[in-house]
Amino acid sequence: MLSPTTLARSSLEEMLESLRLRDNSDRPKDLPPALPSRPPSRARIRSGRWSAQPNFNTDSNSESGGEGQRKENELRVKRNTFWNKKRRKDVNLDSPYNVVAVEGIEGEERMEETGDLEASDNIGYFIEKKLRVWCRQSNGVWISGTIHSTSGEESFVSLANGNVVKVSTCHLFPANPEILDGVDDLMHLSYLNEPTVFHNLKYRYARDMIYSKAGPILIAVNPFKDVQINGKDIVTIYKQKAADKPHVFAIAENAYNEMMNDGVNQSLMISGESGAGKTETAKFAVQYLAALGGGNVGIECQILQTSCILEAFGNSKTSMNDNSSRFGKLIEIHFTAAGKICGSKIRTFLLEKSRVVQLATGERSYHIFYQLCAGAPQALRERLNLKMAREYNYLAQSDCLVINGVDDAQRFLKFMETLDIFQISKGEQDQAFAMLAAVLWLGNISFHAIDYENHVEASNDEALINAARLIGCESHELKEALSSRRIQTEEGNIVEKFTMQQAIDTRDALAKFIYASLFDWLVEQINNLLEVGKQHTGWSISILDIYGFESFKKNSFEQFCINYANERLQQHFNRHIFKLEQEEYELDGIDGVKVDFADNQECLDLFEKKPIGLLSLLDEDLHSPDANDATLANKLKQNLNGMACFKGDKGRVFGVRHFAGEVLYDTNDFLKKNQDSLNPELIELLSSCNGQLPQLFAIKMLNQTLEPATSLDSPNQSVSAKFKGKLFKLMQWLEKTKPHFICCIKPNRKQLPGMYEEDLVSQQLRCSGVLEAVRMSRSGYPTRMTHQEFADRYGFLLLETNESQDPLSISVAVLKQFNIIPGMYQIGYTKLYLRIGLIGVLEDRRKQVLQTGVTKTIACFLTWKYNDEANKGSAFASQLYDGQLTAIIGLQSVIRGCLVRKHFSNSHKLIPSRSKRKLVRENSEANDIPNEQSSAMAELQRRVVDAEASLGQKQQENATLQEQLQQYEAKMKKMEEQLQQSEAKMKKTEEQLQQSEAKMKKTEEMLRKQTAPLQASLAAAKKSEGSATAEVGGRENGVSCLVKEFEQQKQSFEDDINKTTEPASNMNSYEELRKLKRRFRAWKKDYKVRLKETKAIVRKHRHQDSDKTRKKWWPNRGKVLQNCGKSPS
Repeated sequence: MLSPTTLARSSLEEMLESLRLRDNSDRPKDLPPALPSRPPSRARIRSGRWSAQPNFNTDSNSESGGEGQRKENELRVKRNTFWNKKRRKDVNLDSPYNVVAVEGIEGEERMEETGDLEASDNIGYFIEKKLRVWCRQSNGVWISGTIHSTSGEESFVSLANGNVVKVSTCHLFPANPEILDGVDDLMHLSYLNEPTVFHNLKYRYARDMIYSKAGPILIAVNPFKDVQINGKDIVTIYKQKAADKPHVFAIAENAYNEMMNDGVNQSLMISGESGAGKTETAKFAVQYLAALGGGNVGIECQILQTSCILEAFGNSKTSMNDNSSRFGKLIEIHFTAAGKICGSKIRTFLLEKSRVVQLATGERSYHIFYQLCAGAPQALRERLNLKMAREYNYLAQSDCLVINGVDDAQRFLKFMETLDIFQISKGEQDQAFAMLAAVLWLGNISFHAIDYENHVEASNDEALINAARLIGCESHELKEALSSRRIQTEEGNIVEKFTMQQAIDTRDALAKFIYASLFDWLVEQINNLLEVGKQHTGWSISILDIYGFESFKKNSFEQFCINYANERLQQHFNRHIFKLEQEEYELDGIDGVKVDFADNQECLDLFEKKPIGLLSLLDEDLHSPDANDATLANKLKQNLNGMACFKGDKGRVFGVRHFAGEVLYDTNDFLKKNQDSLNPELIELLSSCNGQLPQLFAIKMLNQTLEPATSLDSPNQSVSAKFKGKLFKLMQWLEKTKPHFICCIKPNRKQLPGMYEEDLVSQQLRCSGVLEAVRMSRSGYPTRMTHQEFADRYGFLLLETNESQDPLSISVAVLKQFNIIPGMYQIGYTKLYLRIGLIGVLEDRRKQVLQTGVTKTIACFLTWKYNDEANKGSAFASQLYDGQLTAIIGLQSVIRGCLVRKHFSNSHKLIPSRSKRKLVRENSEANDIPNEQSSAMAELQRRVVDAEASLGQKQQENATLQEQLQQYEAKMKKMEEQLQQSEAKMKKTEEQLQQSEAKMKKTEEMLRKQTAPLQASLAAAKKSEGSATAEVGGRENGVSCLVKEFEQQKQSFEDDINKTTEPASNMNSYEELRKLKRRFRAWKKDYKVRLKETKAIVRKHRHQDSDKTRKKWWPNRGKVLQNCGKSPS
């Protein structure tokens, strides 16, 4: 009897077989490809471990669904493994993933070496056609040229400068046409190889286009300057979907949309070596997500400001980066169902505590120390007895106190403002600064020997006193804790004095503990304020910003841990970009292209292998009393020399071949840094301090001592073991999210804008796996959906549907209807696999149809609503009309009755007096009428009296109107007379004005005639002035002043005359003219007097000059006459 599972599989296979048996010869070429053949090597019978669960559904109606569920379960299990084809029987590894044992698969084939994977990349074609190629020079620089000729395995390439170089044919790579220079997605390159990718990134970098796409990866090249592409205006553009260029904002937008649409947590994985710009990229991602989910302005602002605190306490200057992150962090941003931010959480990893007490030359400690020393207010400096940074041993040991272009004092002020934003009280701030100052003063504590056995004790100097005061204890208590320890024996407690090195290590351990505890406390305060609210849905986007790969001249324990973390993250990248992709293709029967990539699994094995991995051997020596740094190095070489990624070196140095290159590590201080313990005396000292923070730090440490030895928080655990545990937890968290990868590239080692070092960039591109990822995306199927999901989402697009069709048939019909060529998709056992870009076409069509449907639905609804309201309104309008019509008819009737009665009453009032007398006579005669008519006669008499009274009233009103009419006529006549008088006055005024104008013209003519003699006199004066000698040149000013005054007064009088004669002038023309004449006569009189005086002066000086000339000439008269032959008379 067959099991239900076997029946389910058989049913599916029958359907697949029936599809395969269709007549392929009559199929049109545009039909989709046939379903894949199921490999016969797949196990048909479940093994014991795959036996059905007790609650397994055995309903025969769900046969096909059972097979699909089995495949899904199998795929999910395989996704949680590294899915190596060979089972590693000899390797015992720790893994952050839920590993399930997988038996080897029969008939496995070796992975093909694909090279460039593209037939068009065949260099032989380029050699034959002599096309443009890339070749590497001897200095490692790529350069383009055209193939000139070939000779065997060598080619001659003609460069742009005219030179011809000889290059090995195997070192030539095809070049793309120039039209593809600077494309924003490397997948658009016709030829994909290292030089084309390198050249494209360089081309874009030179034009400040720092972001590029490489399939599913965003490449960000650090510009080392502000390129103005990350501001609020750019955020708005991407929020409005107005830009589709590669950008970190676009990656964040994509993650946000997938979270909202699929309900799956997302993660942004930011990788790159130190100085590549990971921290800045993470801040831009946080900035955009805060703008997208900005429902709570306070939380949004606080999330953006976290970087200020974390960078101050966790970043420092290294030889590779002026703002290097010395810790790792994962920022979780949580959202509500409406997509609004409802909280955040920050996780930190492996703060480099040794940097507090030990620095390399040219590096700095954490930024906060220098900011505090440079920018603390005077009151705070006095409370902390704070000095400048150069006065502290911990800071001055590296000879590097400042960073070019960075104002530490200004940044400290911003840091203080950020603390206020996070609602950290002034008291807590003062305590935090006191702890920082205490760390600095601890570094200045010195020790002196007290006996011949090199035992020491702390000196009672300023440093000890200040450190004790800031911590909150007595100086002698701190001195005792730093200089000795108590050992418990059977006889009691024995006090053991420290040696110099022991005392220094104890002092440094206290300083590192205080700083690390303060850092953790600040992170805890931030998380408390950003705590997720009640509206949390479980959706989140995580941003991982962790230290980059490091390789210095001397690499120690910190670099060892940092590079191990980068190896684990690189494996996560390989797993999601390459391994899971190929596993899913194989599992679902898809002919996916296999791409070779640099797998770093062997390097991870070197670190994590048990019992002889690097971490295991390091922890083993930690508990050995005879172990030291030298024995550790020897032990590593003895046990690991056979592993491919390990390299033994001289002395205490060993090497590891990482994915990013080989790094040599010095085991000096490895064991000490890995232990990181604190003496119980120091914990007891802190717990007895009167400060709140030291007590809090001590209590936390005491609580950790109560943890089991296997707990990550236990003090018995080594630093490497704690770090490995936290790293595994991190990877398990990331495995639950949909990753989005951002690869940051460092363009040069000098951190200068515009510089592009080819060897450095090429090395980073090779190590990051960018080329392989692009090849995988180009040849693979990045979009995949189950048959049911595809049918549910796009089935309504079919013009004709049949309810009895299964999801696979519906999916194929949709693809056929839109003429999707077979090469753009493949059909698997459980899913459809689509090429890149195809899902976008289907989504656009879906949105178009939905939009059209929504528009039609809205139109139909509005039409129905209008008709319904019209029907209701017509009945109401009819009732309203009937009521109004009845009211109008009644009103008309009343008005007509009133008019008739009024007309009848007026007719009686207009009866002539003769008729009245006749009526009186008739009335008198009617007295004889019998009594039965008396009542009628009385009524008639009353009406007559009323008519006479009304007539009298009307006559009186008529008389009043006649009187008023006469008054109006009299007023009218009076007004006409006044108007005539006004006209006569105006006519008289016009005549006077004409006379005034005539007089003014006459006066002007007279003025011109009178000024003529004056002008003649001036001319004569000028002439006589011109005949004067140079000695009287100084007296010419008087004449010049008179001439200038004359011209000015002349112009002034002309202007006044013109102004007076203007018709629009409001002045009294006649009176103004009289004033002008009087002013002219006065000026003329005065001017004549001054002119006579000036003439007299000129004549006097002329006679004097003439006499001087005569006197000068007369003594020489004799000589002149003698020369002429005459004697003087």
